Amino acid sequence: MNKAVNYIFLFFLAATNLNAQESLTISDAVKNTLENNLDIKISENFEKIAKNNSSILNNNLLPSVQLGSDFNTNIQNIEIETPNGISGELNDTQTDNSSAVISLNYNIIDASGRKYNYEKSKELYSKSKLEVKAIIENTLLQLFTVYFEVGRLSEEEQILKDALQISKKRYERKLVQYEYGQTNNLEVLNAEVDVNTDSINLLNISNKLNNAKRDLNLIMNIDLESDIYINNKIDFLNQDELNSLFSNDINNNTQYLISEKDVVISNLDKKAIKFSYLPSLGLSGSYGWNESVNDNPYAFYNKSISDGFSAGINIRWNIFSGGKKIIANRNAAINQKNSVLNKEKIILELKKELKSTYQSHLNNLFVLDAQNQNLKTNKNNFERNLERYNVGQVSSIEFRRAQLNLLNAELSRNSAKYRAKISEAYFLKISGELISRFK
Repeated sequence: MNKAVNYIFLFFLAATNLNAQESLTISDAVKNTLENNLDIKISENFEKIAKNNSSILNNNLLPSVQLGSDFNTNIQNIEIETPNGISGELNDTQTDNSSAVISLNYNIIDASGRKYNYEKSKELYSKSKLEVKAIIENTLLQLFTVYFEVGRLSEEEQILKDALQISKKRYERKLVQYEYGQTNNLEVLNAEVDVNTDSINLLNISNKLNNAKRDLNLIMNIDLESDIYINNKIDFLNQDELNSLFSNDINNNTQYLISEKDVVISNLDKKAIKFSYLPSLGLSGSYGWNESVNDNPYAFYNKSISDGFSAGINIRWNIFSGGKKIIANRNAAINQKNSVLNKEKIILELKKELKSTYQSHLNNLFVLDAQNQNLKTNKNNFERNLERYNVGQVSSIEFRRAQLNLLNAELSRNSAKYRAKISEAYFLKISGELISRFK
């Protein structure tokens, strides 16, 4: 084997042994993603904000209580002159005033429609939970796509390793035959070219595999250079399970559930805005304490203290505000109609997508079965050609053709297997069962 082939092979060995491999199941990958993925963490924080906003403390349903206190000092110079001609002056007279008050205000009727706004905040919190679920579904779907791509490339790498070993043995055999004059130099060169070709193909796949592993580590938010080993055993849902999910239609689809929430929220908006036509009715009460100290000897009093309760009821009615309330109500009605129309649009799109993904997955399973049969045929053909090649009944060109046919069949079957698994994940997402199946 020439130096170029040796260099490629040694480079491949070095690249694949940089780190110790760690076995990673799909359950482990899901767990890492749910715990570490930054998009999921950000969306969960937004959910917490929505939960805080839905609290009774944030919706004007409780009374407001205020506590206040004042203290001030007034120093004056006073000149006095009476009609009887009496006059005098006082310098630096001081008056001290102190007060404290606690007040309570509560709106019995609120023109802002706080009851419906409170219900809306609850629905917004429920919607935010669905939005987090949607982000988790999209992230997991991305995870599965990359995870199974790593699995596909891992198996493809092994297939190409096996092909390279066959080509190397053939090359070594041709070298021995050439030494004993049993073959010509052209046969040796052809075998060497095939080794070079298989080595380059293997190196390219190994490079793609390493990049795919980094993509997988990025989604899981772990060390990008962690080398992982994918368990290539794949199980598929049986036909009964697929039919059951398909019969459930889109009732569990997250996007559909979000559209339902949008309809509810727009209805509450419409009801809340209608309250703008009503008056506001409120109660108020307070307790106050006041003290005034005056050192003016001629004042009517030098010290005054008062305290007591006060209570009242107030009503406000904004009868006309330039037509803004009219426009707001009209727009709320339009938004409510749009939310219903959008829901109908989403239902049609999701039903179409559900049928498409279901049929695509069934088609991929059929292709996988066909590729399995094709692989069996090519294996039998290769084994027969190998036996005949070993006894000199098949030429190198015919043997290489049989080897390539087997290689292509193995690669096609491998691609079909992972394509079917990814299509299954898409179908689960549309049916709303992706998280429950893998979590």
